[in-house]
Amino acid sequence: MAEQQFDVIIVGSGAGGGMATNRLANAGLKVALIEAGDFYDPAADEQRTQLRYPWESPRRGASTRLRPFGDFNSCIGGWELDGEPYTQKGDTEFMWWRGRMLGGRTNHWGRISLRFGPLDFKRRDIDGLGDNWPIGYEDIKPYYDKLDKLVGVFGSNEGLYNDPDGFFLPAPKPRLHELYYIEGARKSNVPVIPARKSILTKRINDQRGVCYYCGQCSRACDIHADFSSGTVLVYPTLNGGQVDLFTNSMVREVTTDNEGRATGVSYVNKQDGQEYQMRGRTVVLAASACSSARILLNSKSPQHENGLGNNSDHVGRYLHDSTGASRAAFIPDLMERDIYNEDGVSGMHVYTPWWLENSNLDFPRGYHLEIGGGMGMPSYGFGFAVNQYNQFLGERVGGYGNQLRDDIRRFYGSRLSIACRGESVPQYSNRCELDPTVVDEWGIPVLRFDYQWTQYEIDQARHMQDAMEELLEASGGILLGSKPGAERDYGLTQPGEIIHEVGTTRMGDNPLTSVTNQYGQLHDADNVFVADAGTFVSQADKNPTWTIMALSWRTSDYIIEQMKQRSL
Repeated sequence: MAEQQFDVIIVGSGAGGGMATNRLANAGLKVALIEAGDFYDPAADEQRTQLRYPWESPRRGASTRLRPFGDFNSCIGGWELDGEPYTQKGDTEFMWWRGRMLGGRTNHWGRISLRFGPLDFKRRDIDGLGDNWPIGYEDIKPYYDKLDKLVGVFGSNEGLYNDPDGFFLPAPKPRLHELYYIEGARKSNVPVIPARKSILTKRINDQRGVCYYCGQCSRACDIHADFSSGTVLVYPTLNGGQVDLFTNSMVREVTTDNEGRATGVSYVNKQDGQEYQMRGRTVVLAASACSSARILLNSKSPQHENGLGNNSDHVGRYLHDSTGASRAAFIPDLMERDIYNEDGVSGMHVYTPWWLENSNLDFPRGYHLEIGGGMGMPSYGFGFAVNQYNQFLGERVGGYGNQLRDDIRRFYGSRLSIACRGESVPQYSNRCELDPTVVDEWGIPVLRFDYQWTQYEIDQARHMQDAMEELLEASGGILLGSKPGAERDYGLTQPGEIIHEVGTTRMGDNPLTSVTNQYGQLHDADNVFVADAGTFVSQADKNPTWTIMALSWRTSDYIIEQMKQRSL
């Protein structure tokens, strides 16, 4: 097969790749979009999981490797994929989630759409740890603004310095369990604001519908009211003649010429098992922080003996994920409620941003609180431990038939949960690298992870547990389960479990200590760009997706300008 020629080759169709595809195709460039998974359309009946009853689940909701969160979760992917292993070094227990479908992990994402604030780009100036970004909030603010308007995000302007305001659609009202949390938070002087999520509560164009509050965003929306990269960014480009989509295609490496500049990519078609070459003036890697690092490390040549972009030995280093911990409580006041539609949007309507200064704490950085509960449509099983609630009331534990049904009705909707998501401190030693002895199903060397939490993250998790316990009790709750102690690192999640990994190809002005410049352009090959979370210097206590897309838009504008100047 003859090699195909494109202006830009984009690897990965998630947040960064979808945004780059949208912007570059709309600028008139000929784009090849390469996705390792299959095509996906949530409106197609054979792929639709939305508004299906629990009993329609072929496995009664059992998790599978490709759907770890159950049959009706829209995202095809997970931490373990057949034929795609990864390995661990020493006692590392890193969990690496990969999406395998058009739109990638934006089909799994909770749509929490938070801007990084001015302090998030200058962490070294604040606590002396890690490094500052080479850019500041004012550099990316115009792209956050445009992103708000293009994609749509609900929320409210609160005037919080490090949680910047934006262009918001109306936020849904708090549900009953959230009102209890708000009251408890006020008693503890903890702020609560409307959540900020990329779900349309008001029409913004003729292509997407308005949320009708089914509460099933994790199943994907057949009217495209919630955001995923495939439906919102990629679909509009497919009929314009500027984008060729290649699905089920696993990129092995970026190919280079005798001068070390990229000439295209080599990829394996997963359906026929054959390897193909594709040529392009520019390559944009947006396969996720770890997958893009893997491609670069596998792109070895006489000009790039340690892998493309890795003259600094920094590709794969400074890998870090959000911290996490959770707790739940039973709210007796919420027993025996009338059953009514309280679904709302999927997940929280309100949340708590980081509210404290760290100068009086024994850990740096911060975390936010995500609130769960309510009477959404039951999934598989009961959704809660009925017997656990009976014991708090001194009633008989156990039952079946009418007794069980009565107990479920009494207790349904009486649970309040909190999940914390925090910022870790990037470490040079935390990394992903190529395993010298293991390859995947297509003969491509796999990643090996070497990662440990530091005492900073463990101390942060301890503070999370204390805060959640205080807030849940102030909300009128009886705590469920036991409070994890030091022997369990205070319930701190495993690295990678929160699926917010960043930092493997971090940006910077110094080629000796970074992989890309501020536009995601490799120091070692000027026609290769990274447009995913790999370029992050630090994480912040916020979900990374909104910043991935804003940075990708900024990178795309830079590519367009460089091509106009014939520099690419």
